[in-house]
Parts: sequence; structure tokens; C-alpha cells
Amino acid sequence: MTTVDAAAPLRIANCSGFFGDRLAAAREMVEDGPIDVLTGEYLAELTMFILARTRAAGRGDGTVPTFLRQLEEVLGTCVERGIKVVANAGGLDPATMAGHVRALAERLGLRLAVAHVEGDDLLARVGELRDAGEPLRHLDDGRPLSKLGVEPVTVNAYLGGWGIAEALRAGADVVITGRVTDAALVVGPSAWRFGWRRTDWDRLAGAVAAGHVIECGAQATGGNLAFFQEVPDLLHPGFPIAEVHADGSSVITKHAGTGGIVSVDSVTAQLVYEIADPAYLNPDVVAHFDALRLEQEGPDRVRIAGVRGSAPPPTLKVCVNYAGGHRNAVTVVIPGTDVEAKALLFERQLDAALGDRRPEVLETRLDQVVRGGPGGERCGLLEVQVKDPDRRRVGRAFSSAIVELALSSFPGFHLTAPPGDAHPFAIHWPALVAAERVPHVVVLEDGDRIEIAPSPARGEPVAEADARVDAASPGPPQAEAPPASATRTVPLGTLVGARSGDKGGNANVGVWARDDAGHAWLRSFLTVERLRELLPETAPLEVRRHELPGIRALNFVIVGLLGDGVAASTRPDPQAKGLGEQLRAQPVAVPEHLLTTPPTPARTTP
Repeated sequence: MTTVDAAAPLRIANCSGFFGDRLAAAREMVEDGPIDVLTGEYLAELTMFILARTRAAGRGDGTVPTFLRQLEEVLGTCVERGIKVVANAGGLDPATMAGHVRALAERLGLRLAVAHVEGDDLLARVGELRDAGEPLRHLDDGRPLSKLGVEPVTVNAYLGGWGIAEALRAGADVVITGRVTDAALVVGPSAWRFGWRRTDWDRLAGAVAAGHVIECGAQATGGNLAFFQEVPDLLHPGFPIAEVHADGSSVITKHAGTGGIVSVDSVTAQLVYEIADPAYLNPDVVAHFDALRLEQEGPDRVRIAGVRGSAPPPTLKVCVNYAGGHRNAVTVVIPGTDVEAKALLFERQLDAALGDRRPEVLETRLDQVVRGGPGGERCGLLEVQVKDPDRRRVGRAFSSAIVELALSSFPGFHLTAPPGDAHPFAIHWPALVAAERVPHVVVLEDGDRIEIAPSPARGEPVAEADARVDAASPGPPQAEAPPASATRTVPLGTLVGARSGDKGGNANVGVWARDDAGHAWLRSFLTVERLRELLPETAPLEVRRHELPGIRALNFVIVGLLGDGVAASTRPDPQAKGLGEQLRAQPVAVPEHLLTTPPTPARTTP
């Protein structure tokens, strides 16, 4: 196979941001322009539970089946052009997926080397780790895993990129992993191509930043962008490419002629997505996002530079999932007047009908909406969420109790859809384990095994780093408040962008300004206390505020907003995807001089 010039940037493309993303993306990335590495990210925390559940039901083998469908369309071209393929589609069994890829190559008449990375799966070693002093304590409340009283379904450590680098160095054309960090899919190929050392912290940190930007596919090219009306052709946005340079800097771009946009805004939005402290912890390096700078180098080209790195912590993050029971939900439509009284009647009737069959958790949420535009039908939507360890209590017993009320409740009673059956849900348990207790092994085409040692220099543990954040503090010293001027009340989003997401049971909201004047106002205005006023559901919770001055951004972590995590949360938006837009919609008093000329899309950050 051909190789690329080590002096040239390494063009790393993404073709998947999650299990279920656009199937055609792999073909588009390979056929629509030149790339050197094709990567795919498939494994959210919940995905591990889904793969385990389908395997237990005999409907899968613990791997990501859509990856093979994508690979079949491009594998021949990848071999012809020397494109390496790196994906975490191995899921719970990377060795099996590597076997599937070899079988696919044989069927297609292709000769190539396939390697896989293993060691992340700790499910069978939980007892051994506990006896060795690794209790897998919950990151937020410190409880040891043994206090659960249940057996976990998946336990996977987040490995770094050095196994991928070693597999490529040994000649692999396709590298399959299980649970690695999303950024490792870029760190590994970059370290391989440029011959980086394990202690090249700044270079590694630059690759982590690039990996964090492209890991979610089209979110880096205008998808889900706050300023979506400025994005051309969102009907079919292209997927992102990171052109990584030998010094760790990178340019985020996309293939020419594809939809979407790569701008300072689109890259900023992804940099603040699902992070906590600007010191972004990875197994290979701590990347200091508060030091990086962005520059609009040209149309659809944004340079990331200035990222600083330091030694990683001595621990690896561990994703534990266990079965939380079963859940169900029904939405009752309450039309006309007296919506609250009708809702109260229904709730009392349902409670009486369930009696001793009442599920362990029964929560209701009433939203009043207007359907059909201005002057349309006013109605209430009462969502009823139930959870219980016993499937029967949230299955037919629950749905029948609601259906039986159809002719004996309030006038106009109807549902948005027929009641569905109960389904299992997972609870996510984030924990830490000492890096030296987790094997990191590369298995090559010929069966040879290469063990990857943890990084030689390790920083402080994650728990200690988190403890340095004063949750009650509004953050670092504020910039001097802008001069007083007349104000106008407008939605916060008139001036700033935001993106939000989930980190286990916590949510994050990243907010950024588009110019220096807006940033100075934002830093002064949006304190923890102000955020709690604008988003009242955060008021009783711990909120941590962090600054990223290099990209004119603030990041807020709301601890516990999502309860036990995405699959267990009863919020209408269990992944907090809409929290940023909810914040931007709030009316606030903005200085008039900031609104006289709306900020243009930023070309460069300081």
C-alpha cells in the first residue's frame, strides 16, 4: 500500500458520530476527495448497554453491525489508495469484529492486514479489581460499586491512542478497537505518522483537540449549530476532516462542494460540547483547551493552534452500565380550558386505578402548548413516566389502567399514540481505575500481541483535579464590567451561541461570544447565579463554571441534572441536547451598543 509524505499534514476523516449516523458517510468521505485515514466513532455510554442487551438476546455479537455495511462500500478503494481505517466498532468484542473484517476482505478478494486493540473490557475482573483496592467509586458521590447490590452489565475502561499507533506502526491497514476515548481515533494515527514520543504533550494535546472536534461527525460542519440559518445546504452537510500537522496543530475542513460550513463558530461549538474543566483529561495527555486559538484560514478551513498539554492522570475513566429495571411512558392530551384541573383529575384517577400496582417511580409533567400555529388549538400535554424493577408493573398493568380511563375521565381525553410496552433501561456509573491495572494490548494479523504501557509520566488523579473547582464560586476573576449604557431586552441567543450535552448524570452548557466586546459582556453577565435564574431547574443543583478565553467561551457543568444518566433520566430532553437553546431563548437586558451592529461570524479568536 502507498504511504503519505510524513512532512505533509495527515488528513483524518470522520464518517460516524454515533451508532446510527448516516450510512453513506464512509462512501462520501472516501470518494469525494483525498483523505489518509478514515475513522468512525460509534460508542456512546448507552451504546455499550444496547450492544450487551442485543447480544444477550441472541440478536448480535456485541459489535457494531452498521460499520461492516459502510466498510463493504469503501474497503476496495481504501486498499487501492492507501487509506487506513480506524474505528471503535469492535464494541464489546473487537476480536470478533476484526474477524468479520478479514472475512469481508477475503470475500472481496482484497489483501490487507487487520489488527485490533483489547483490554478495555473489565467486566470479568470487577471482583479482582476490588480485592486489589480498586472499588470503582462513583465519580460524583464516592460510593463503591459493591454498594449497588446488582451485577453490572458492562464495565469498560477508556483506552488511549497508543495501541492504535502501534498497530499502524506494525503495518495494519484496518485497526478495530473497543472502548477508547473518542479523541484516540485521531491521536493514534497522528502519533504513528509523525513519530511522536509519549511525552510530546503539546503535540498530543493538539491531536486531542482535533479529535474532539471531528468525533461527532456533521456537528463540526454546521449540524446543530446555534446560528443554523447562516449554514448553507444543511440538507446534506459534509462530514469533517482534520488535517493534523507534525507540531500538533490542525486545520478542520471538509470536502469541497459538500454542504454545511466549517467556521470559527462551528468549531467552537464542538470544542465546548460535552466537556467539563478546560483541562480536558485523556489517557494520553491533559489537553488545556483554555490555551487554544482558532483562526478562519479560508472558506471551510479553521486552524486550531496553541493547545498546551501536560501529563495525563494516573487513572483511567471507566464506564459501568447496569440494568435499572424497566420503564414506559404515555402522553395524554388535555384540550380546551381548565387544563390544570383536568390534569389533576386524571392523576387522581390513575393513582386510584393502579392501587397496589403503582410503579416504584411515577412522574408527571404538564406542558401547555398551542397546536396549529397562532390562534390554533390550546391544549396541555401530560407526560406520564414510570419506572420499576418489575416489568409487569410498567407494562400491561400500567397501559391498561390508562386505556380504561378513556371514557370516564375529562372531556376530550385522548393520547398522542397508543401505549407501548415496557422496555429495559440502563444506569450509568462513571468510575476510575489505576491505569496500570488495565491491560492495553494490540493483537496483530498474525496473532502477535503487543502490550502498551501507561504513559511514563502521570499527573494528578481526576478526583483531586475536580476537587480544586469551587462549585459555589462564579469562576476566575471577572473582566472589568463594560461601561454602563442603555439596554434592550432580547433573547440571550441574539448575542451568543451555545451547545449542550450529557456527561453521565451531569449536563454541560457551553456558551460563546462572537467578538471581543460580546465576550467581555458575557464573562461579566453570565455567572452561576445568573444561569440559575435563567434555567430554574438548575437552581437546587451544583453548578460549576469554567472559562475558555481563547475561544471566548464559558462552560457550565450542572451536576445531577440527568439523574442516573441518559437512559434513566425522566426529563423530556434526557441528553440535555436542548438545554443550550433553552438558555439562548431567555430574555435578558443587553447593552444597546452590542446590538447596534449584529456581530458578524468570527474570523479569529484572540
